[in-house]
Amino acid sequence: MDALLQVSVDGFRFDGSGSGSCCKPRNNLETQNQSSPPSICQDNAPVLKYINDMLMDEEDFVEDNLALEAAERSFHELLHQPPSSESSDQNSTSSGDHDCSFPSTTTTTTDSAGSLVSNGESQRKYRHRDDEEDDLENGRRNKQPAIFVSEMEELAAKFEHVLLVCKSNQEEDSSSTTTATTKKQNPPPPPNKATGRAKGSKAIKSNAVDLRSLLTQCAQAVASFDHRRATEKLKEIRSNSSPSGDGIQRLAFYFAEALEARITGIISPPLCTAFPSSTTSMVDILKAYKLFVHVCPIYVADYFAANKSIYELALSSTKLHIIDFGVLYGFQWPCLLLALSKRPGGPPKLRVTGIELPQSGFRPSDRVEETGRRLKRFCDMFNVPFEFNFIAKKWESITLDEITITPGETTVVNCIHRLQYTPDETVSLDSPRDTVLKLFRDINPDLFVFAEINGTYNSPFFMTRFKEALFHFSSLFDMFDTTIQAEDEYKNRALLERELLVRDAMSVISSEGAERFARPETYKQWRVRILRAGFRPAMISKEILKGAKEIVRKRYHKDFLIDGDGNWMLQGWKGRVIYAFSCWKPAEKLTRDDHIII
Repeated sequence: MDALLQVSVDGFRFDGSGSGSCCKPRNNLETQNQSSPPSICQDNAPVLKYINDMLMDEEDFVEDNLALEAAERSFHELLHQPPSSESSDQNSTSSGDHDCSFPSTTTTTTDSAGSLVSNGESQRKYRHRDDEEDDLENGRRNKQPAIFVSEMEELAAKFEHVLLVCKSNQEEDSSSTTTATTKKQNPPPPPNKATGRAKGSKAIKSNAVDLRSLLTQCAQAVASFDHRRATEKLKEIRSNSSPSGDGIQRLAFYFAEALEARITGIISPPLCTAFPSSTTSMVDILKAYKLFVHVCPIYVADYFAANKSIYELALSSTKLHIIDFGVLYGFQWPCLLLALSKRPGGPPKLRVTGIELPQSGFRPSDRVEETGRRLKRFCDMFNVPFEFNFIAKKWESITLDEITITPGETTVVNCIHRLQYTPDETVSLDSPRDTVLKLFRDINPDLFVFAEINGTYNSPFFMTRFKEALFHFSSLFDMFDTTIQAEDEYKNRALLERELLVRDAMSVISSEGAERFARPETYKQWRVRILRAGFRPAMISKEILKGAKEIVRKRYHKDFLIDGDGNWMLQGWKGRVIYAFSCWKPAEKLTRDDHIII
């Protein structure tokens, strides 16, 4: 899922290459004392509000820029206008007319930025005066970058402000929460597929055709290089599948594309990497991500368990260092940072090392640097002493010397849902995946927080891998088919499935060797790797497991389940384990209070 968020965001820019430090702690820090420890955000997911406000700002961004242009143009005209009583009368009349034309804009705006919008709206008719005005407008547009930077700074400030909203708002949301809970526990029946939807006829056809069997037969023909039979099966699959059909129809459509790509050897650029297409707008991706968080508890539960574990570890620490492998936009940290700011005795001195894969182009570290800037501003609001360092390199090429480890710090290594994209021993005898785990161990953290997909489709043999992938992705498509019922969410569901599911499925089916970037393992296989790297399990507290179960029970569909297996917290859909979360410690750091599970 993290790959869904790896899109470029225009905004803060830094000068730097692969690694560095962009945020240092403030000197005048105030300590906040609280009588009781705060709770990690459990009732409301801050990401939902963050994404919602982010989308609203993105949609208004173009309007705001036009308004700013109009306001500046009007001011420019005033400076160059000859002083005459006739023109003054015309201006006052025109101004009065425009103020009456846009009353709703002024009344619905509540902040300083909104006043600029309303003032700009009142000047929009100047756009259509004459060619002389158009020339002046073009001249003003040459200075647009300055306006853009200023607007982005203001927009970013709003983003961080929304990130702070991770308190429980039970009074405001009690009625909506009750309604949502009832809806999740007793979901409405699926809409009539034969009414008002283009996929109705195809849904009838799928009842008479076993698409899973057709896909398996096609894969067998591809594996035996029987291109004629494979082509016939692909044609039959396509006639009975659709990207807008039910779960199995959509699965068959995308799997057929992957099989065809394997035959032809041609994979479209958006699907040949683990990152979303650059042509997909940020607004669309954020809408898809918001939908995912709304209908699926995977990220909500894992972030809750991770943040709660780190908070309990740092209750008495004066210095906390979080090394986040796969930091992305830092969506995991708002709740933890707010809780630390209210910790009894004041917050610790926090240092975050954000580690990401490099972006293509001339600025490989843009994304991780922007994240550091946002987190810095967030911490400043709460007087949390903060320092941010970044590294943008392939993880297996990072050495311990590049990560600054300071004695006396409580150190946490955090890696959520990202290690499956690191190559294993099937690519290189010196397994990059084991190299990264060894780096985690060399850091010698007080806690290693880990979560990953539970996948069995990593076999080196194509047919074995295909059958396991077919079984696994069938559950995921069924999950979205069941939990997403609103007609207006189908577009976002299509984007979500294409960026989250289809990308990995395309890699697993169409590619071999180093070109295959998705290499998941089961949580039991991950357990063996982590033990071999020198870690030992640390038991997840009963309170954390109970809290995660309560989140799923209250806010999500009844077919989502959370259970424990030793030191693992497992998340599943209709009995199938999809994701697994666990905590680990280096062997010599285990104490008598830690449960060792071998």
